Amino acid sequence: MLSCGWLLALSLAALAENILGAVTYEQTERNCSLSPPYLPSTAVNTTLQLQELREQMLELNISAYIIPGTDAHLSEYIAPRDARMAFMTGFTGSAGTAVVTHTKAVLWTDSRYWAQAERQMDCNWELEKDVSISSVVEWLISTVPLGGQIGFDPFLFSLKTQEDYELNLGSSNHSLKSIPTNLVDRVWKKRPSILSDKPDRLPDRVIQSTWQDKVTLIRSQLRDNPYQPTALLLSALDETAWLFNLRGSDIPYNPFFYSYTLLTMDTIWLFLHMERVTEELKVYLNASCNGSLCVQLKSYDSVLAEVKKYVAQPKVKVWIGTEYTNYALYEIITPQDKLMTSSYSPVLTTKAVKDETEQRVLRNAHVRDAVAVIQLLMWLEKAVPAGKETELTAAEYVNKCRSKQKDSKGPSFETISASGPNAALAHYNPTAETSRRLTVDEMYLVDSGGQYLDGTTDITRTVHWGTPTAMQREAFTRVLMGNIEISRTIFPSGTRGVNIEMLGRRALWEVGLNYGHGTGHGVGNYFSVHEWPVGFQSNNIPFKEGMFTSIEPGYYKENDFGIRIEDVVVIIPAQTKHGHNFLTFDTVSLVPYDKKLIDTSLLSSEQLQWLNKYYETIREVVGPELDKQKLYEEKDWMLRNTEPFTSPGSSASTSISSLTLIALAVALVHDII
Repeated sequence: MLSCGWLLALSLAALAENILGAVTYEQTERNCSLSPPYLPSTAVNTTLQLQELREQMLELNISAYIIPGTDAHLSEYIAPRDARMAFMTGFTGSAGTAVVTHTKAVLWTDSRYWAQAERQMDCNWELEKDVSISSVVEWLISTVPLGGQIGFDPFLFSLKTQEDYELNLGSSNHSLKSIPTNLVDRVWKKRPSILSDKPDRLPDRVIQSTWQDKVTLIRSQLRDNPYQPTALLLSALDETAWLFNLRGSDIPYNPFFYSYTLLTMDTIWLFLHMERVTEELKVYLNASCNGSLCVQLKSYDSVLAEVKKYVAQPKVKVWIGTEYTNYALYEIITPQDKLMTSSYSPVLTTKAVKDETEQRVLRNAHVRDAVAVIQLLMWLEKAVPAGKETELTAAEYVNKCRSKQKDSKGPSFETISASGPNAALAHYNPTAETSRRLTVDEMYLVDSGGQYLDGTTDITRTVHWGTPTAMQREAFTRVLMGNIEISRTIFPSGTRGVNIEMLGRRALWEVGLNYGHGTGHGVGNYFSVHEWPVGFQSNNIPFKEGMFTSIEPGYYKENDFGIRIEDVVVIIPAQTKHGHNFLTFDTVSLVPYDKKLIDTSLLSSEQLQWLNKYYETIREVVGPELDKQKLYEEKDWMLRNTEPFTSPGSSASTSISSLTLIALAVALVHDII
């Protein structure tokens, strides 16, 4: 699945075409130029909440208020109770920033969501087709009176976000005002409550290190750090979840619970909602003692006060990871000599390298996940020619297949199920209004993943049930070549993903094609499907043995088709003739590629060898699992679709074709002559 920071900026105009049960443009999107304005039934009336928010702004003497679409932990996915932007605007897309002044209200979002915003917002709101902070600030400078204060909730700003706003405001005679009590919450009378589910410990069978082992390991990193931090403050939800081997259900698609952790050399403070703490959890965390491996449980809302209290002590220094610490916590750690920063906390960098148990169980999760995807592809191969299935029913089917697998805990993100022009939208999700009927005449892309107690999965396959065009076959093959080239590369330990990322693009670049998103991201053990800081971007950490990442090159032809091939790989030692400490990738996503889309004449002998070896691995690893689940028809499908390619330009076959024999004969004649 694509990470949100690298989504392809493609037009959503295609959504208005060839849509199952579609209606006309005028009926689905607002038209504020009419008198009275036309609003579709999907538009939300926001007059009341805007009026009440502006009253709050007047009391605080602020001229504008910024409403980001995130939570206090800067999470990619947020709980319904944190969807403040959606409550204020009516717009439910996953990316955007809203700004309210006393007379205007504006939403900034990217091209994925322009049509959606026009359908969901009423005419109280203007739409700015941009996402950059510079665009927001330019608008603020031109709109807010000189000397005006611009309010924001510091819990919803990262350090970098706050710095970028300050930098862009410059000497404009406008100032930011940090307001720790969120103004939207004050007017959100029916704000959803926190889920009642308690945090749960992971089963012993999927963990190698106890939480006490992990605390000891992280403390050793504090002790050995030359800047001598005395405490580590953890803000990202997966940091605390990893440290204590706990999981929760507060965030959609991610098994996290609201929490912070303050770890010193002799104390552990865990901030969470106390009403959900059971006696069993207290015993598990040694919460009734006072030793260095006893967890002191504190109220989630007391984190600011407790951190202030700790910082007030002499000779203390708090280590934070700037990527996931909100500005509210950052601004109370003063003076600066009591603060130590790094891009990522030692928990995130340590968690990125999976231990032996984590590697084994995550591989196992991908085997079971492969079964679910094979079930989907086999079903679609039969069902699509009948003309009854849609993008939405396909998404539902694969999630149903996953739900039947051992230790399934639901999808790891909203399934991307896209055909024809919808697949050209890199992050399209089908809805009842946009879902297209699947046909044998178009390409189909499915990007989906599952959460299991032992791992998180993410895989993309692109298929065609009819006769693909020459362009489609070439584009697909070149995307596959990029996937293979990264997967088979050997590199020194410590190499950054950004330094080999272009291998995924080279075959496309050779013919003037490209893709506008990232090439891969980290994947966790029953964690976020986008697990930082592993991947191929410039701000990712160097690769080490035991890390898992996706590899996902693609190509998208606007209003026509989209291609993406995504596999999850684990980094393993490479055997080389001379060098030592070299690494390579081992693919753990085990689902065959659509052979009718592969033009083997474009593949090198090394790429073809890799492909055949991969298909052999699928047979050896997934075959027994299909037998175990008594899925014999699915096994036959898998075997047919993993027959080895015998030579460049051939179709999948286990024997030498007559064409190959002719080619060999011709070659012999030329050699003789």
